[in-house]
Amino acid sequence: MSMNFENQISLGVGIYTSKEIAKILRLPYYKINRWISYWDNKLGKDFNEQYSWKIDQSRAVSFHTMIEFYLMSSFAESGVQSKNILKAHQELSIMLHTAFPFANKNVLNGLKTDGKKIYFEHPDGYTISLDGTKQTNLEVIKMFYKNLEFGGDEMASRFWPLGKTKKIVCDPEIQLGAVTIEGTRIYPETIYEMYKGGESKKFIAETYEITTTQVNNAIEYCSQAA
Repeated sequence: MSMNFENQISLGVGIYTSKEIAKILRLPYYKINRWISYWDNKLGKDFNEQYSWKIDQSRAVSFHTMIEFYLMSSFAESGVQSKNILKAHQELSIMLHTAFPFANKNVLNGLKTDGKKIYFEHPDGYTISLDGTKQTNLEVIKMFYKNLEFGGDEMASRFWPLGKTKKIVCDPEIQLGAVTIEGTRIYPETIYEMYKGGESKKFIAETYEITTTQVNNAIEYCSQAA
């Protein structure tokens, strides 16, 4: 199966280590490492590719793989077991010929869950259960993904860790995809360190020519990070 992978470091792809993903998604570090291993060892074998690469002593993945981890955690929060989420990913990848089904807008539009299984509403109008049985079920909950923005190719292009109402964003085109304050190239950590050092929010905002709302969002993001 021919897939378009992002397992090479390059501009516009975004580079995220296990530690960075854990911080952005507010998830345990061990869980991210476990998911990376599965993506490489199971899904990667299916497509004869790897989803991650090594940076220093850590593994790193692209923006779209990180977004898939975000969907993975969203389904888990809804009560879906990991094995069912991974089975759904595998089936969607094969069915739709995409290595990143959980980062594709057209796929996400059709994903639903009842808290146990994941269902996909096919563009042809029928709904199937993504567990190998292909059973239908109409009593499902629409997947929630308002933290995402999509590009012209229908793939996720930006991600707001705190939601779009907050000015903190991951954009693969900015600072190699690191978390920044929306509309700037400023890292939230830069603002947070000044705030912890005793500087007032007004002074920080004036110094970096940003709003106090942006300052507050940066502080919130850093203070809540896992």
